[in-house]
Amino acid sequence: MIEQAIKVVFNKRVGPDTFFMGFRSPEIAAKSTPGQFIMLRVNTGMDPLLRRPFSICGIQDGDLVCILYRVVGRGTTILSETGDGEILSVIGPIGRGFELPERDKKVLLVAGGIGIAPLFFLAQAMRTRDMEFMTGFTSSSEIIDTDQIGDLSIKMSMATDDGTEGYAGTVTDLLNEYLDQNPEKKRSFYLYTCGPLQMLKTVVSIAFDRNIPCQVSMESAMACGLGACQGCVVKAFSLEGETHYHHVCKDGPVFPAHVIDWKSI
Repeated sequence: MIEQAIKVVFNKRVGPDTFFMGFRSPEIAAKSTPGQFIMLRVNTGMDPLLRRPFSICGIQDGDLVCILYRVVGRGTTILSETGDGEILSVIGPIGRGFELPERDKKVLLVAGGIGIAPLFFLAQAMRTRDMEFMTGFTSSSEIIDTDQIGDLSIKMSMATDDGTEGYAGTVTDLLNEYLDQNPEKKRSFYLYTCGPLQMLKTVVSIAFDRNIPCQVSMESAMACGLGACQGCVVKAFSLEGETHYHHVCKDGPVFPAHVIDWKSI
């Protein structure tokens, strides 16, 4: 884990209230793996005091670390106003990333909204694999322009809840339909997902029902990003009846789906 001052290379809008930022750090880039995140101070002062967590969306040109974020509060509003060349403080890379499957597996990536960020990095790392990338948005007005994020050269399918673009329905409906149309391959799949909690629970349920291995990138409010503040714990699944918890920042943010007690969250 590295703490350093970085210079912002670009910070551009790629969708409604959604921005794509890049900064150069050969040290962080060299250590980053898909699924990890950074803790970023959104301005040069101490207000707001706490850093914000952001999934690493990809590495470009060997040393350009990229993040994708949506403006949802004061911290991200301040960050969206950051100009090229400004200096920010960052800690990273942090957390446990994705584990890659065997090469004979058909990879399914299922993203909801801003959950596309860590899966985009994962797709970059597995671009030579047999892969389906499914994305879901509430409406066409919320779609993220992935062409501005990078060229994956792989097929991406899109679903919108209101049917205004792509598949008419949720991305989990799209996933179910795809699996129904490919029943002979169901045991050769490997599933990765990131997005809103209810979407994750549905994807995990689908994976369990169809006996498909699944890894989940979880989002959580974080104060420290190091496991000290206890602010991002989730209940672990236990067969013995004992209660245990995982820290999303330290033990995750990526988990095998079966280690989380989904009924408790």
